[in-house]
Amino acid sequence: MASSQDDLQYQIRILPGVSRTFAITIPVLPDSLAVVVSNAYLLCRIADTIEDDSALDQEQKSKFHRLFILVVEGSYDAKSFANELSPLLSSDVLTDELDLVENTARIIRVTHSFSVREQAALIRCVTVMCSGMPKFQRNKSLSGLGDLGQLQEYCYVVAGVVGEMLTELFCVYCSELEEKRDKMMKLAVSFGQALQMTNILKDMWDDRRLGTCWLPRSVFSGSKVEFQTLDQFRDTQVFRDGMDELIGIAYRHMREGLEYTCHIPTKEVGMRRFCSWALGLAVLTLRKIHANPSYTSAEQVKISRKAVKATVFTTNLFLGNNRVLRLLFNLGSGRLPLIVKSVD
Repeated sequence: MASSQDDLQYQIRILPGVSRTFAITIPVLPDSLAVVVSNAYLLCRIADTIEDDSALDQEQKSKFHRLFILVVEGSYDAKSFANELSPLLSSDVLTDELDLVENTARIIRVTHSFSVREQAALIRCVTVMCSGMPKFQRNKSLSGLGDLGQLQEYCYVVAGVVGEMLTELFCVYCSELEEKRDKMMKLAVSFGQALQMTNILKDMWDDRRLGTCWLPRSVFSGSKVEFQTLDQFRDTQVFRDGMDELIGIAYRHMREGLEYTCHIPTKEVGMRRFCSWALGLAVLTLRKIHANPSYTSAEQVKISRKAVKATVFTTNLFLGNNRVLRLLFNLGSGRLPLIVKSVD
């Protein structure tokens, strides 16, 4: 069943309200691919809204995550799902997120207009997120995660699986990628982890003010750093050493993300641009974090509009040249620490 033009227009209209970043990057993809990726992001946003809502208890969240998987699969009515969920959401939920939930049926009609393979990729992503994300979100605290293995698992269920989904969608769109699919799937997980770790580090102090910490305690083991009062150790060397290790791991994953991008055929300008912009902005964010170890909020390590424009312009200029892209990436990375050995 083909989706109506109204549903597609709604999808375009709501995206900027729930993600300014993806509203900028998704449209650079080829038109047909952009429609699928936009839809995939909106599905993930609905799953996140369920998990993040303060008015829902754990039993309700589990119920609606299970129902949402069924909705995406096509075995539960999307309108019934929205009618059940919407009235229960907190008054704190963003207006556009509430609107998205209320219009779940529109998003699902678009989902069900895709090919069988595309739908399978979206269903798998939503299933992994709705099944794995609660394990971490419902046990979050200022104590952080136990070790790097838990950090890797968390990054996978919220970002790595998205990288795998994107790879599958890229392969559907570009048949030349099929022979590289297995290798790109592995690199896609690193790509996702790089971006997620960058967000974790950027937002760490803002998250802590909300009672959450995603840093792994094992990185700071052997020191006197207490995670419950982490802000008191911000200016110590042991804290900076731990942060350098996390930055170095994120940077290693970022380099693998660059190789992921370089595997995309040079003629696929939109896909290469989509990936290059994300990497370029992430590496600049890591540089700001590394240069300002005493930062206290995400705002203090935010990239300037001038830097964003320069990154977009430069990557666009050399998008088709892998050698130059690698050179630009190395230059843009500055003196970031690099953890080469796999520690996660």
